[in-house]
Formats: sequence, C-alpha cells, structure tokens
Amino acid sequence: MNDNTCWTPFPDDNLLGLTDKNLLNEYEAKGIAKAELYVFGLDTEVQISTALILDIHKTAFEELYDWAGKWRTVNVAVGLLTPPQPPQLIHLMYQFINNLNYKISISKTQDEIIETLIYAHYEFVKIHPFNNGNGRTGRLLMNLVTMKFGYKPLELYKRDGKSRQVYIQSMQQADKGNFELLYRLIRKELETF
Repeated sequence: MNDNTCWTPFPDDNLLGLTDKNLLNEYEAKGIAKAELYVFGLDTEVQISTALILDIHKTAFEELYDWAGKWRTVNVAVGLLTPPQPPQLIHLMYQFINNLNYKISISKTQDEIIETLIYAHYEFVKIHPFNNGNGRTGRLLMNLVTMKFGYKPLELYKRDGKSRQVYIQSMQQADKGNFELLYRLIRKELETF
C-alpha cells in the first residue's frame, strides 16, 4: 500500500485546480464526512449493490474529481499489489458484492462477523475499482456492514500518528495472505451500539 493516498499529486487532476496539498486534503476530508453522513443515514437493511458503492464514492469525491463515482479505466499499482485491469472490474465487483451479501446473511458469531468485515474492506481495496479513494470508500463500506451487524462504525486509524502505520502494516500483511493484524485491529474496535 502506498502511504500517500491522501491526495492527488497533480493540480490538473482536481476540478478546482488546487495545488496546496493541505487544502486538497481539507476538501477531501469534507467529502468523506459528507459520504459518512450519507452512509450513516442509510437503513441498515439496504442491500449492498454496485449502484450504492458508486453513490458512496461519488458523494465523497464529486466536488474535486471527474472520476468520482466511476469505475477505474486505467491500470494502477498499489505498493506490492497490482489490482485487476479495468475490463475485469465490473465482473469482479458483482462477484464481490454477491459474496459480501452472502457472508452478511450467514455470519452469526463475532469471529464470522469480523471475517466478513475483513472481506468487505480488504477485498474491496484489493479490487481497487476507483482511480483513488479506494481505502476510504472501503472503510465506509465496511462501516455500513458493521452497522448492519449492530455495531458502531470503526475508525481503524487516525490520520496522523502510529495508528495509521499499524493499519498500513495490517493491509500489507493481508496482501501476503496474513489477516491476523487486520483481524486484531477490527476486533479491538468492535463495539455494539
């Protein structure tokens, strides 16, 4: 995973032509807050779908980027991970959503719920369906699933400090097939309403 996913490096990449990274981060943070309000306002019985995921991403990033709410059309590399090529995305997203909705329907124990939350976040990020904002959108999606199970939304990390490094390490370990750190991170925060 790349540490610098909190901004787009070129001013031409944003609709407002912002060049100040701090200002760009502020706009992105406002968009994420708007998307959080959108997600938190959804009925927990809502069916997860591609349309819903596109809406979440668009709500978060539409003020800044023309790619908001649109599937990725370019190849990307994310740390050690090479996400699927764009022609594969729609099929993979439908498969992911079908699997996720199934996992939600059968998860009963806390361990099964945590495994479903890991799947919701990590598999989404692994597919990497958007140009940018995949981690943030994946966390919003994971929190929708968290609330479906009757738990409070998870933070996973604070923007600054050691918790971000722990989160990044947990995702890097997951890239290698080891989900223990991510499991512990989620379990530590899991709390009912």
